[in-house]
Amino acid sequence: MKNFYVSKSRRLRSTPFTSRIEEQGVKSYTVYNHMLLPTTFSTPEEEYVHLKEHVQIWDVSVQREIEITGKDSYKLVQLMTCRDLSKSKIGKCYYAPLVDLYGKLINDPLIYKVEENKWRVCIADSDVLLYAKGIAETNNFQVNLIEADIDTLAIQGPKSFGLMEEVFGEKIKKLKFFSFDYFDFDGHKYLISRSGYSKQGGFEIHIDNSKAGQFLYDYFFKIGKKYNLKPGTPNHPERIEGGLLSYGNDMDLRDNPFECGFDKYVDLESDIVFLGKENLKQIRKNGIKRKLMGLKIEAKKISFTNWLPVVDSQNNEIGELRSAAYSPKFNKIVGIAMIKKEFCEDGKKIQIKLNANLAKGEVCNLPIK
Repeated sequence: MKNFYVSKSRRLRSTPFTSRIEEQGVKSYTVYNHMLLPTTFSTPEEEYVHLKEHVQIWDVSVQREIEITGKDSYKLVQLMTCRDLSKSKIGKCYYAPLVDLYGKLINDPLIYKVEENKWRVCIADSDVLLYAKGIAETNNFQVNLIEADIDTLAIQGPKSFGLMEEVFGEKIKKLKFFSFDYFDFDGHKYLISRSGYSKQGGFEIHIDNSKAGQFLYDYFFKIGKKYNLKPGTPNHPERIEGGLLSYGNDMDLRDNPFECGFDKYVDLESDIVFLGKENLKQIRKNGIKRKLMGLKIEAKKISFTNWLPVVDSQNNEIGELRSAAYSPKFNKIVGIAMIKKEFCEDGKKIQIKLNANLAKGEVCNLPIK
């Protein structure tokens, strides 16, 4: 697929780190939440190997944060998600699918309870702020809703722990997975979470001061040589192997949480109130007819923007390939597809139409092993 330049404008926002990553040789961008998201510095394969062995710093400021404050803030947050947040604690991160009235997926953010009446919803690629405003205003909730002026750096990879300890001290090692706390560096306090869009371990640093963030970014590279620190980006084959879903690619507003494997995040038994609850009860009662599954495909190159049909041995369409990339680990294409339920069997043989040709493959569970 031919690549084209992206024309920058005020509507397509850069970040405090854009100038630095361009000096470091970023080769391509995509657009995510109306912002520039770097996608490659070298090749996905080289960055895949480096991510698994060393440490990378990612500019993921596109992960915008919707800040909700006020006496009705919990009511609004809970109304948007099917996950029970009634017992949520300050200092914890909650992976929480957002759904509409019909039980369809709006987004799959991490939700942070920052204070008793202050929440941050760290969103994937969709306009959650407008959705939240519509709900709040319809219900006359006493809340304040803004897109917080926060940019995020992700430190990912097995050597991220040593690097972060050197910068923020031993306290960082005590931070548990999907938890956050505040850490000081050079006179500035940072909210840091033990999270990130890879399976290699790491942290996300939430930056509310651009100049302080730029100094921190530069300092990482000043000391990072011994950790083989490099700039990087969320890695497509690594996240597919790990079963980390991408809203807008693997799932969207046509899909419900049960089809996407989010059963444990759907609370239909308690008395919490959220949009789509009755419809999700009916969906659970009737059972799903399709499900997101992994695929292994006997090919080494793939490029597509529209979903590709998945067919069985008789050439009957049984699903659609939604994401795919070459995996250095498996030496073939790995993908995520929405498959008819009767074909959701580990090892089930399938075929994919690639450029008028059929490539053989098999269905597998997520994460892909």
